[in-house]
Amino acid sequence: MKPWTDGTTQWVALPFLALSLGAASLACRLNLGGPERLPSPPEPSNAAATEIAQSWTNALTGAVVTGRLEVILTEEQLTSALSARLAGDENPFLQSPTVYLRDGTIQIYGLVQEGMIEASVRLVITPVLDSEGRLGFVLTSADFGPVPAPEGLRASLSGMLSEFLAGPMGTLATGIRVTSVAVADGELAIVAELR
Repeated sequence: MKPWTDGTTQWVALPFLALSLGAASLACRLNLGGPERLPSPPEPSNAAATEIAQSWTNALTGAVVTGRLEVILTEEQLTSALSARLAGDENPFLQSPTVYLRDGTIQIYGLVQEGMIEASVRLVITPVLDSEGRLGFVLTSADFGPVPAPEGLRASLSGMLSEFLAGPMGTLATGIRVTSVAVADGELAIVAELR
């Protein structure tokens, strides 16, 4: 066999090259795609993560004097706090989270990995107030790329996100009545009164 002189050896080597590339790609993760993040994602930072606790402390301190609690949280603060919270888990269900606060909803984008498969995910959460003034968060949509989210996963995510997003108000639920909650233009605003 003459190396590369008559062109036939090149054609014999091409299938082996294609097979090698195919085997190499199988060793990598299979990305199923999914929703694209919105432009200009907020960057997480340690300082922004700790600002949430300070915002709640300031709001609660002011409420003791005025009887009214007001707290405003930003996309950067929530992205940072969620990133820090998930970093503490041994196997977080969501990686690289980004929180957007737009049009009355909280949208969380991230990456989900299971074995050799990964997919981009978008969770859409809507804040709700019940007749008693208790604040909750309902997972209204979960887009896991081409794979639908199981109902059990949606319920457990709703519970975890409600706990995370309601902050210290969960421990003070009997002493606080939320009067309004608004999500728009990169901010989550919660207004409540002491009972």
